[in-house]
Order: sequence, then structure tokens, then C-alpha cells
Amino acid sequence: MQQTKGIGFKRVLTNNRSMWKALLVISFFAATGSANDCVPRRFGVDRIVCVCNATYCDGLPDNALDVPNDGSANWYVTNREGLRLSKSNVKFGRCEDSLLNVALTVDSTKKYQQILGFGGAFTDSAGINIKKLSSATQDQLMRTYYDPKTGSKYVLGRIPIGGTDFSTRPYTYDDAENDTTLEHFALQKEDYTYKMPFAKQALELNPDVKFFSVAWSAPAWMKTNDEINGFGFLKPEYYQLYAEYLMKFLEGYKKNGLDIWAITTGNEPFDAYVPFDRLNTMGWTPPTMAKWVADNLGPTLAASKFNKTLILALDDQRFNLPWYMEQVFANKKAKHYISGTAVHWYGDFIAPPSVLDRTHEGYPDKFILMTEACEGTELLQPKVILGSWERGEKYVLSIIEYLNHWAVGWVDWNIALDNTGGPNWIQNFVDSPIIVNPQTDEFYKQPMYYSLTHFSRFVPSGSKRISITDNSFVKTVAFLTPSNEVVIVLYNRNIIAQRVTVLDPQRGTVCLELSPHSINTVKYKQ
Repeated sequence: MQQTKGIGFKRVLTNNRSMWKALLVISFFAATGSANDCVPRRFGVDRIVCVCNATYCDGLPDNALDVPNDGSANWYVTNREGLRLSKSNVKFGRCEDSLLNVALTVDSTKKYQQILGFGGAFTDSAGINIKKLSSATQDQLMRTYYDPKTGSKYVLGRIPIGGTDFSTRPYTYDDAENDTTLEHFALQKEDYTYKMPFAKQALELNPDVKFFSVAWSAPAWMKTNDEINGFGFLKPEYYQLYAEYLMKFLEGYKKNGLDIWAITTGNEPFDAYVPFDRLNTMGWTPPTMAKWVADNLGPTLAASKFNKTLILALDDQRFNLPWYMEQVFANKKAKHYISGTAVHWYGDFIAPPSVLDRTHEGYPDKFILMTEACEGTELLQPKVILGSWERGEKYVLSIIEYLNHWAVGWVDWNIALDNTGGPNWIQNFVDSPIIVNPQTDEFYKQPMYYSLTHFSRFVPSGSKRISITDNSFVKTVAFLTPSNEVVIVLYNRNIIAQRVTVLDPQRGTVCLELSPHSINTVKYKQ
């Protein structure tokens, strides 16, 4: 921090801002009584963020997840009024009868997909923003997401292969014209400065983290239009060379201590068909994608030391399902090499979630993973709306919907942005669950952050989704964890409180009163 001139008390004040912030935090909690509560800051009606800095950030202590043995359940609440993961205990027993009660039934004997987990993306822009904070605040932010003891307990991280729109420039790893030997292939300064350091930190915090990667485009000279964006496709003569290009990426990251669990066929290939879209992209048709995987990417991976790296196909909107994957999987060799389907949420209003069911039913041995979502993409709306409850609500409802329709996880887009929603080299600004404020060395946890944490913190990898009923006002999803605990997430969409009775035939009935517009996670021993 820049030192200011002055003497005596004035100098103490100006040169010790972090100390005074810490004192303010201490004063706040002396008044409110909890050492783990949100430090709220309001930006309007229903717009509350939780402020974190170098010395303090709200979060659940590790023992907050301990499930009692006395026939009761833990109950965690985040709501529009300002509660953030507020914990209480509720007993199993008889509920007061009322026609207004919503009656839900959990059946842990009916099991569905195994959950992989939740996470976010390590973009250049995320790294740029995190690096603007002090080292202590950077550490606080990474713990907020990836610490399995007090953070969100993320287990997934999406790492772009080269640049995206959330970079400050368009680039790939070999922009030397016609470099058919890949002599000039090289990881870039963005990898070493903005992506790998934070991915490594996530892995140090949680060794169970899995990274998956995707390229937005091949080098322009490999494409039919010689551009990093626009209506361009990989030239057939470069199918094998591009597979080798991706192997070099895997090798480069492995040499830097980062193994890539999975690689996808390319980010949003349908963007290539959108006129005047400046987004980095490379188009695929289902038959060409299948041919490239069958003849090039799949065999090249299988013959390499990265033969355990999975291939995920599509990485685009769910309105492409199931027809796109039906055509890809018609190629039996491609189907053999592909482990799952990656989907994005931006076009969900076009296609119902039943397309996920149809995809699962057609290919039950191939998992479905939601790999990108963000708010702030709507036309004529602010890109960042600090503290927006509405955006948090969209997150939680989407996660519930995807998990109830066979998705094994849900992955956010940028893990951190600034208050403009950038940087972004084509000004395609959006929102993020965490917004950084380098001027005050703070970051803001938005309702979107808590929506994800209500799942990621309580539903570990290996959990199985189980049966639970819901209705139009109370949306639900339930899981049985590897440690034989039941986790239920409920969202009350009502503008009024809603009484709910949850019947588990193996445990009894638990009675809840869900506050208006509230996210609720209930956890108990089976």
C-alpha cells in the first residue's frame, strides 16, 4: 500500500487501514455474537453481499457439519432477508397437521446418479482480479472456495486451454503461422501468472480437486477462416496436429504439477454459426466432431501417458440434446472414447430439462456434467448487480433442476471478477459469485456464492441422488452421502414462509418452517 505523509495519530490512521478494518470487524461481532457470520453490506433492496478481507471472512467451521446422534438434524439457511448459512438443530417428531403444510417424502432406497461435485473456472480474468488483492486476501478468497474445512469445498476446476473472451487478448499456444511441427508451441504468461498459481493453491487446499480443460479455438492458421473467431472450422489436414497440440498442453501443465482429469471437445462450437459474434470459437458438426475424436483425439490420448484423461463431448447448450450426441455416438469408435456430455445453461429457456433425461436414457453409461453458467448475460441489464438475490435464486433452481435430471455436477464460470464484470477483450462482461474490490483490498460474496455452497459444502463426491418429492413452490433434491448421511436441499420460492414436513420412513418426520425466498440444507444420519 502506498504510504502517505503525516505524523502522529493521522499517520497511524492512514498507514494502518487493515488494522482498523479488523477492529471494525471485531466490534461488529462483539455486537452480534457470532464469529462466523457474514459482514453484510447493502447495495439496495434485497441486495446484500458479505464482505471479506485479509483478516476475516465468514464461513462454517469444520465441526459445523458434524451430524448429531440424538435423532435430530442440522438445518442451514440462507435467505433474501440476509441469513447466510445460519445453522440450527431440529428434532424428528410429530408435526402439527395443517392443510397448508407441504408434505415431502424421502426414499433413500431409490438411488440415481453418483455425484461428481461442484466448482468454477480459472480464467485469465479471474486470476487478474485475484492478483490485485493483497497476498493475505488472495489466500482468503481461495480458501473461501476450495478449503474443505471452512470454505465451499469445491472439488472441480475448469482451466481454459489458451485464451478465452475472459482474457485481455486473443491468443493460443502456437500463433506462429503454419507451424506444422509445433516448434513454437508454448504456454503463455497468463498460464504462469493467472491460472496455474491459483489452480495449484486449490489443489494444496484440497488434494481431491479434479481439473478439466477446454480450448475455445485451435490456432487460427489451423482453421478454415484463419481467424480465432467467426465461422471457422478445423481443417481436416490438421486433425491429428491439433490432437498433438492438446497433448502438449497436458504435458506442459503436468510439468508444472497439474494433472488434467478430463478434456472437452471444445467450448461452444455453435458460436461459430452466430453472425458477427466476436467470441473465440471453433465450429464442429456432430459427424466431424465424432470423426476427430474417433480417429485422432481418442487414439492419441489412449496411446499417451495421459490415457486416463477423460474426453467430454459438446460443451455447449442443452438445446443440442439429445440429437447432437445421438449423431456423435453413432460413431462407435467416438462413443468408446467419450466418457460424458458437457452442457452449458445459457439456452435452458429453449429446451426443457427432459432433454437431459432423454440423453441419460439413451446413454446411461455416459455421465452429464453442467460445465458453465453465469449471470449478467441478459441484454439491457447491468452486467454486475451487487448482492442480487434474484441471481442467487436462478443459481439454486438451476442446480436443483440439473441434479434432478441426471447431471453429476454443476460448474460455475469465472471464480472472481471486478465490479464491471471483466476484464474481457470483447467487452462480454458478466457477473460472478465473488466480486473483488482492490481499492479496499476486499472481496464480496454474493448470493450466487451461497447458492452453490449449499450444495458443494454438504454433498461430497460419491454421494448418490435419492428420491424426494417436491411441488411448484418448494423445489427439492436429496442425496445419500458415502458416510450414510442424508442431505436435502430445499428452496422456498414463496414470498411468505412455508411450513414443510419431511418424512423419511427410516427416521421419522422433521418439521420445518422455510422463510420466504430461502435456501435450506438439512443433514442427518440415516
